[in-house]
Amino acid sequence: MRPVRVVPDVTGLDREFDYLVPDHLSARVRPGTIVRCVLHGRRIKAWVTEIDPADAFDKVDLKPIIEVVGIGPDPDLVELSQWAAHYWVGRRRAFLVAATAKRVIKELPRSQRTGRSFEPQSPATAAMLNAHSTSTDNKSADSHSGSGVGLMRLAPSEDLLAVCASAIAQGPTLIVMPAVDAAQILAARLRRSGIAVAMMPDDWSLAAAGVDVVIGSRATALAPCPGMKVAILIDEHDEVHQSEAAPTWHARDLLIERCRRVDAFMLMISPTPSLEALELAEPVHPSSAREREGWPCVQVVDRSGELPWKKSLLSSELIEHLRVPGRRVVCVSNTTGRAKLLACRSCQELIRCEICEAALALDDAGVLVCGRCGQQRPSVCGACGSTALANLRPGVTRLREELEAAAGRPVVQIGGGTTEHKVTAEEAVQMMGAEIFVGTEAVLHRVPSADVVAFLDVDRELLAPRFRATDQAMALMVRAARLLGPRRRNGILLLQTFIPDHEVISAVVAGAPAMLVAAERARRKALSLPPYGAIAQVSGHGAAEFAASLQGVEGLQVGQGANGFLLRGTDRQHLSAALWAGERGSTSRLRIAVDPPRI
Repeated sequence: MRPVRVVPDVTGLDREFDYLVPDHLSARVRPGTIVRCVLHGRRIKAWVTEIDPADAFDKVDLKPIIEVVGIGPDPDLVELSQWAAHYWVGRRRAFLVAATAKRVIKELPRSQRTGRSFEPQSPATAAMLNAHSTSTDNKSADSHSGSGVGLMRLAPSEDLLAVCASAIAQGPTLIVMPAVDAAQILAARLRRSGIAVAMMPDDWSLAAAGVDVVIGSRATALAPCPGMKVAILIDEHDEVHQSEAAPTWHARDLLIERCRRVDAFMLMISPTPSLEALELAEPVHPSSAREREGWPCVQVVDRSGELPWKKSLLSSELIEHLRVPGRRVVCVSNTTGRAKLLACRSCQELIRCEICEAALALDDAGVLVCGRCGQQRPSVCGACGSTALANLRPGVTRLREELEAAAGRPVVQIGGGTTEHKVTAEEAVQMMGAEIFVGTEAVLHRVPSADVVAFLDVDRELLAPRFRATDQAMALMVRAARLLGPRRRNGILLLQTFIPDHEVISAVVAGAPAMLVAAERARRKALSLPPYGAIAQVSGHGAAEFAASLQGVEGLQVGQGANGFLLRGTDRQHLSAALWAGERGSTSRLRIAVDPPRI
């Protein structure tokens, strides 16, 4: 009987164990196979990660595997999971779960691969892929010196079908998209062209058997794709490609490493590529005129001459759009509730908590509530006793009421509250014939199209206390631009701001996101922020002891943040090594977020 090493499918267990494979099962066991074995008296499932490990325990001390459960990830993905667990300082099980089918697979179907290509193809993409194919052909058979990485900057309204067609002509292609619904639409278009497509995660067994295209959301980066030649990451800038749960892995970095190991080509596509992507490849992009035509018209409402407590978020320019019959208007405000920031109209003092000095919010019952310590008090100014309070940052619940009064027609709230007006966009269109919507940024994902998208307080995104605020603000602009369509549709992106000369606004007005790169790169380099440095956030039980054990490590800065401890290293390799070397208590329950997107 041969020894094998397995990773148990048990939450919270971060160890590997050795077992023996009985002779009658040996032909069915390879790295990635899902087996059943006994661990501490329990029958558990586990993934085989290694056969005949050099440092295995003596056979006489090992228990045999009970049975083979089913087919698991390919051996190359099992190896990749080990790299990923080290890179993001997390459990290997998390990556093996993402790489495994949601149901037990006993046998794979026949390959559906057609090897077909179709028109139209993108000349720029084809040239990029052909150049990589030629360089790969010239490598020796045992060469794994690295793969090609390409970057395309396309306007939000550009059709991606031609780019995908060029990739599919090279061979099996894996496509990762930020949203499942968009992936389903693209998959349907490819199928209509006679291409064999596996939509993840439902078509896992089909993908493992072999198809032309494997497509889906973030977890598709770990989907089976035998003979993969090209991997495409669509909307590389979108933070959805990074896991919110620890380990905080990013599809971009995982795909780059996966492609490197098999000499496949990695293509990133985005209207506004991140600095991480720009450090990897010089972007291919359309002419400035064509790129500008792919963005909508922009109307900037300059509020810099107003006093915030004397004006509503409903500007006269917005009200004009609201009152046009038949015009679909989507209003975006990422402030939930009724009011998050108030000031006294008499003495102009901000309304703060007398205990912890945090800003007080107004709930639906008209009571001031502190979100930090929970203190409540009547709606009066603590400085002068006036009851005339100005709503400096109204939530979407209050905004819906104001919009309805200004427009004289129903307004549907999507997200940001729990009132009876919070319904889906589809329900609103069918039941009410609604044309005006208000909500948090979720509304941009729920409404299919719009004539006007208005950011009522865009400064909240531009000035957010996060080092990636510029990237995240541009991501919202991209999503809004897709609702409005290209410039020829005459859709209007309305931005209400006190800083009309902000670089993000200037870039959107010009339809030229490249204008942001130089300033953002200079800021990140000056502050040693990613990709020119590395950051991790450590929280949970035992975080203080863990952080203390890393004090004094050369090149590592340790400080306390709002939600735990922040660790900064010179690069990712240095930071990962330091995090693995940290001392963890036996009862610690740490959450380590490497390169968290919102700090």
